Amino acid sequence: MRPEVEIKINGRARRVPADTSLAVALIETGVDSFRRSVTGEPRQPLCGMGVCFECRITIDGVPHQRSCQIPVRAGMEVETA
Repeated sequence: MRPEVEIKINGRARRVPADTSLAVALIETGVDSFRRSVTGEPRQPLCGMGVCFECRITIDGVPHQRSCQIPVRAGMEVETA
């Protein structure tokens, strides 16, 4: 059994695997849109290594963080657009 931590995703407490990136944790909890394009289309991670910037979200009040580059840690507050 994988260890888990609790984070808040759009104000809702969720338990996610502790040994993963935030992008993977969000996908595993069913988040299907990380942000919106300038034309309003939903966007999700594309490259998974920080090059495409499609996985940008707000983490602990700091906008435009690349979720694929950030490991999950207990108590994170995450907001998707």
